[in-house]
Amino acid sequence: MAIELNNLHSASGSRRTYKRMGRGNGSGKGTTAGKGTKGQRARQGGRKRLRQIGMKRTVQSTPKLGGFAALDKKAATLPVSVLNKFNANDTVTVSVLAKAGLIPHSADTVKLVDGGKLSKKINVRGISVSAEAKIKIESLGGAVVL
Repeated sequence: MAIELNNLHSASGSRRTYKRMGRGNGSGKGTTAGKGTKGQRARQGGRKRLRQIGMKRTVQSTPKLGGFAALDKKAATLPVSVLNKFNANDTVTVSVLAKAGLIPHSADTVKLVDGGKLSKKINVRGISVSAEAKIKIESLGGAVVL
């Protein structure tokens, strides 16, 4: 059979017939015609000017994440007893503590606070120290240099 204009057909399943709305309840899309119930969007000529404009829209569209990133980073605090892991007469700095895995590498500042006992002479450099922790370090002959 020759292909001519009068016998051309699209492949079966390639085209979907559209659903006729509002043509009686027996059609499955009668009564509200797929628009739900009431409201501006269900009315004739509805759905115009339903946009939120400006800052309110951007605020509502941005994802809301839990928590708050503080502007001032808090110093990583460590008790003085942590210094017992180092050898006597060692100089402890922020980078030394990070290499030892005692603080995260992202920590910029560290503060030593009173907690536990210190049994070795340790020199502390570039680390802020509480008053009681400073007394413990210096009582064993250690030094605190900021």
